[in-house]
Amino acid sequence: MNTAGTIDRPLTYDPTKQAPMKPSTHEPAGSAPEDVTTSGANDSRQNRTREMQLIPEALARAHMQERLQEAERERRAVRLVTARRMQRRAERASMRARRALAMAVMQ
Repeated sequence: MNTAGTIDRPLTYDPTKQAPMKPSTHEPAGSAPEDVTTSGANDSRQNRTREMQLIPEALARAHMQERLQEAERERRAVRLVTARRMQRRAERASMRARRALAMAVMQ
């Protein structure tokens, strides 16, 4: 079966063996320079391939960064809740101590 490669599964990953890019028919004439060298096209295609290969890594890095920030926000929220709980407990203990002192002075 002799089918052409697709974007996901090209026939070859070697840019020198890939077909050169053809100008599209719906672009106006003269919009792109006519004297395009093959090596320049291969270089740009190679860079694009390299960039496309790095996209999943960049996405994974961004996802992990987001997860780390989310975990840090969660830890801060837990520490804040714990601090408020301890503050209320300290205030109640302070009120009990004041009441006990007032009762001791009154008697």
